[in-house]
Amino acid sequence: MNSSIVAGSLLRQFRGQFLSNAAASSVLFGTSPLILYGAPLGGFRLLSTAPQQTAANSSNTSTGKKKGEKQVASYWGIEHDKLVKDDGTEWKWTSFRPWHSYTANTNVDLDKHHNPVTFGDEMMRLTVKALRWPTDIFFQRRYGCRAMMLETVAAVPGMVAGLHLHLRSLRRFEHTGGWIRALLEEAENERMHLMTFMEVSDPRWYERALVFTVQGIFFNAYLLAYILSPRLAHRMVGYLEEEAVHSYTEYLKDLDSGKIENVPAPAIAIDYWRLAPDATLRDVVIAVRADEAHHRDVNHFASDIYYNGLKLKEVPAPLDYH
Repeated sequence: MNSSIVAGSLLRQFRGQFLSNAAASSVLFGTSPLILYGAPLGGFRLLSTAPQQTAANSSNTSTGKKKGEKQVASYWGIEHDKLVKDDGTEWKWTSFRPWHSYTANTNVDLDKHHNPVTFGDEMMRLTVKALRWPTDIFFQRRYGCRAMMLETVAAVPGMVAGLHLHLRSLRRFEHTGGWIRALLEEAENERMHLMTFMEVSDPRWYERALVFTVQGIFFNAYLLAYILSPRLAHRMVGYLEEEAVHSYTEYLKDLDSGKIENVPAPAIAIDYWRLAPDATLRDVVIAVRADEAHHRDVNHFASDIYYNGLKLKEVPAPLDYH
């Protein structure tokens, strides 16, 4: 009884301040375009902007939408257009679009290595080598889970560096030569590697806990490093990517020798790298290794820019470098 009195009082107040009489009546009797959901409050429900299943929504079945398909109100003018692939099938990925996919350049030089020039370079190389040692012990030759762990770390630097440059650009009212986009592209590409390997491996609970811990430590450590010395931060990532190329080469050796089953490539990988429909895990690893080699080049290049006394904004970024 008390809740009914409170609800009635609130609705009368809303009617006078926010709603016309007609609008208030439509809310009371359920004809408003606003969805009413939540726990009943004295015979009424709370207001929401979620879509209501009305006759207008029901008519979607006549426009090709399946019955029971989730709909979102288009009040804001944002609609999800259905896309199709070249073979006429529906594009099912929402995390990336067909124009974001590409064919990996597998002709990239995999043997490139940056010989340390300064003491800082040598320190970064030794740091990466030291980080590799516990990884080798923990994962050994379980390269599926190893790849997942690697990608959760490799996706951090690009995001941190892009964020740092973004905020500095805003503070200083200056352009960045496309480097924000290039670094965020790197972070997104590494994340797509992770989404791919999730389809072929199942990390154990303690491996997930390790990822949670390592990500928290590495994010803050790399952010501090980038603030103190972007040159050394990029150099470290360059060496990290060199190790990634090596790890994926070892992954391929185990695939070729039969130690790891060469299963069919995940559907997300086929669409992301535009692989053949009958592509296998080996084709995926080759594409990922090529990506890592390109990230190696970009980060060593960025470090060299700083080494030569320049800033990133003074040299055009290698956008869409795959």
